[in-house]
Amino acid sequence: MDENENKGQQIDIELSEEVADGIYANLAIISHSNSEFIVDFVRMMPGTPKAKVKSRIILSPQHAKRLLAALNENVRKYEDNFGEIESHEQFPTFPMNFGPVGEA
Repeated sequence: MDENENKGQQIDIELSEEVADGIYANLAIISHSNSEFIVDFVRMMPGTPKAKVKSRIILSPQHAKRLLAALNENVRKYEDNFGEIESHEQFPTFPMNFGPVGEA
């Protein structure tokens, strides 16, 4: 099957009510090995000494690159409609060297 035939196919995607509600996260921690990217979505709350990972997504390198392209495109579209998103370069002060490292 060539790429043009593949584009004509539709995928039936199911979204349960529970997943549709979403989970709030205000920090993403990304790590990788030679075979996967791991994205941990974290919720940090003011005055709380502990932040919890609310969701972990594991991607192949190819899917990570496609996600990056999709995010870039969507940020560009958002900024075209609503103006530039301000980037506040404040990063958490806790150690960022946890989670999987090295090769899988």
